[in-house]
Amino acid sequence: MTDRSNGAPNVLIIDDEAGILDSLRILLKNEGFTPHVALGGKQGLEQIESLSPDIILSDVRMPTVSGLQVLSAARQRDPDTPVILMTAQATLQSAMQAVNEGAFYYIQKPFRNDELVAILRRAAEHRRLRVENTSLKQEIRRRDKHHGSRPIGNSRNWLDVLRLAETVAPTESTVLIQGESGTGKEVIARYIHELSKRSDGAFLSINCGALPESLLESELFGHVKGSFTGAVKDKSGLFTAAAKGTFFLDEIGETTPATQVKLLRVLQHREVIPVGATEPQPIDTRLLAATNRDLEEEIRRGIFRRDLYYRLNVIAIHLPPLRERPDDIPLLAGAFLERSATTRGETPKHLSSSAQDAMMHYQWPGNVRELENALERAVILTSGEVIELDSLPDRITTPEPVKLVDERPVRNPTLETIERAYIMWVLQSEAGNKTRAAETLGIDPSTLHRKLSRFGAEA
Repeated sequence: MTDRSNGAPNVLIIDDEAGILDSLRILLKNEGFTPHVALGGKQGLEQIESLSPDIILSDVRMPTVSGLQVLSAARQRDPDTPVILMTAQATLQSAMQAVNEGAFYYIQKPFRNDELVAILRRAAEHRRLRVENTSLKQEIRRRDKHHGSRPIGNSRNWLDVLRLAETVAPTESTVLIQGESGTGKEVIARYIHELSKRSDGAFLSINCGALPESLLESELFGHVKGSFTGAVKDKSGLFTAAAKGTFFLDEIGETTPATQVKLLRVLQHREVIPVGATEPQPIDTRLLAATNRDLEEEIRRGIFRRDLYYRLNVIAIHLPPLRERPDDIPLLAGAFLERSATTRGETPKHLSSSAQDAMMHYQWPGNVRELENALERAVILTSGEVIELDSLPDRITTPEPVKLVDERPVRNPTLETIERAYIMWVLQSEAGNKTRAAETLGIDPSTLHRKLSRFGAEA
C-alpha cells in the first residue's frame, strides 16, 4: 500500500526516458505531490499494482507496453484513478482514442510546467470527489439497509437491545446473545452483521444442538480426505466459508467439551485445524454466538468451559421474552400479517380488538416464534379480513392460570427453598413483571433470570 499519511496525492510517472522521469519527479515534489517513477510501461504496470497511485502520468509511445495499454490496465484495476497521457506526436485521432478509452487528459510534449501542474491538481480533485461519492453511496446503502431491516419493536427493553446491537456492530468484538427460544437471537445476529463492516460478506449460521459431535466438528472446521468413513474429498468448514463475513453459532451451550476446546483455539489464535489435518489454517471471520442456557450455571455444573465463556462474552446482549414486551405484539402481528399477505398475493388480514387483547395478555412461552405460528394458523382459518378469537389457538383464548407459588407446606425448608418462595411471591405481587420484581428484590434483572432458570420457573 502507498503511504498517504501526509495527505499529498501519489502520482506514478511512467516514461521510457530517465531524464524526463527525473525532471518530472523534482517538479511534482516541489509542487506538493508525492511522485513515484517507473522506467517504461512494463515497470509501470508492476508499480500500479504495488503502489495503488492516486494519479497516473504516462507517456504514450513506449516499447513493449504502450501508454494506452497502461491506461487499459489502470482502468480495469480502479476506474476512479485519473490517467494523464503525454506524447510528442499528438494527433486528433490518438487524442480521441485516449479520451474514449477513459483517459482523464491528453497533453502534448513539450508542455509548460504550470500547465501540467494545473492538470494534476484537477485530477487530484476529481479523484477525491469520486472517492467521497463512492463512500457516500455506500453509507446511504448501509443506512437504507439499516432502516429497512431494523427488528420490529418500540418497547423500552427492546429498544435497549437494538441500541446495544447498533453500538457493537461496527466493531470486531465477539458477541454473546442470550435469551429464551424464539426471542429472535438469529434476527439480532443478522442485524449486527448487516450494520457491520463485513456486511458485504457472507452470514453463515449453524445450530450446534442439531448435529452429533463428529458431524458438527466437520461442519465447523472442515475435514481432509480419508479422515473418517465417508470423507471422500477435502472439505472446507463454515469458519473458512465465512471469510470476510460473519459466522453465527446458535445454541453454543449444546456443544460438547471436546468441541469447546477447539472453539477456544479458534477464538484465541484465529485459526482452525480441519478434522484429520495437522496444519492450522488462518480464518478471517467475526464470531457471534447465542444460547438459551444460563452458561454461568453450566460452568458451575462443569458442563461449559469458563475460559471459552469469557472469550465469547466480550459483549453480552440479553433478549427479553415476548411476555415482557407486550406492547410490541400488535407491531409484530401487523408485520407478520403483511408479509403473509404478500407471500399469498392477498389483502392483509388484521386482528379484531378482542383477538389482539387476548394475544397481549397471553404469556407466549414460545415467544416470537410461537406468535408467528399462531398467526399463520389464524390466517388459514379466517375466510374474511378480520381475525377473530375463534381463529386463535385455545391456549391463547383460554389460558391456564399461572401458579407462581407452591402452597404445599415444606418441613425444614432449605435456604434455596425460602429464596425461591420469596422471589416467586414478589413476582406474583408484581403481576409477573420481572423488571419491577428485580427492582423490588434489589438485584439485577440478569441475576433474576439466572435464579428463575435455576428454579425451573423461567416461564
